[in-house]
Amino acid sequence: MLPILEIVDLRKNFGPVEALRGVSLTLHTGEVLAIVGDNGAGKSTLIKHVSGVYKGDSGEIRLAGEVLNLVSPREARERGIETVYQDLALADDLSVGANIFLGREPVRRFARLLPFIDDRKIRAETAGLLARIKAHIPPQSRNVARLSGGQRQAVAIARAIYWKAKIVILDEPTAALAVMERENVIRNTRELARNGAGVIYIGHNLVEILKVADRIAVMYRGAVVHVTKSEETSQDKLIKYMTGFSETEQAA
Repeated sequence: MLPILEIVDLRKNFGPVEALRGVSLTLHTGEVLAIVGDNGAGKSTLIKHVSGVYKGDSGEIRLAGEVLNLVSPREARERGIETVYQDLALADDLSVGANIFLGREPVRRFARLLPFIDDRKIRAETAGLLARIKAHIPPQSRNVARLSGGQRQAVAIARAIYWKAKIVILDEPTAALAVMERENVIRNTRELARNGAGVIYIGHNLVEILKVADRIAVMYRGAVVHVTKSEETSQDKLIKYMTGFSETEQAA
């Protein structure tokens, strides 16, 4: 089956710094691919290419076999690529439902003439969606500013599920969350995959990574140095590749 996402020999330099050194990866529909690596390994630079922030110096990114030439994050979202960053791009002064439907609000017409936002549909769809992902969030919450970090993550993930995103990028989704909220994020990540999205999961916590991911790609100094199925590896093996130990062994 054709991968939903293909990254082929992607390279990016910032002056003399080689941020990406010929990165090649694939992501399939319904799969969680975790990308791990130490700070400066190139993880953030890579996902910013997929999400339309950066454009590579060479190489290709393909969505369902079609070459992507994204010019902005907005275009990436329109093509079905959602990114959930650590700081969460939610509108704090809006409700949960308003955030899920932001920019894509359902409209009704009064007397078949005057258009107005269908708040009733937003409330009903939001309640059903939150129940589906078992998120304990009052759908009538006045604004998301009052929600916990884990609840805010659930809102962002619910939005991706509702709009049937093809690819969802989760950037350090459990950072600064309590243990129970981390478990909820892991469950919701698997729910994304079950709903047909290809998920890229960026993280440092290898215990969580091994639990949530189908495959794991390790980056080191701008290159992918190891790709493995989760059940075929361990924390110790991953750490060796993350620190360059295995690369040194092979060179010797």
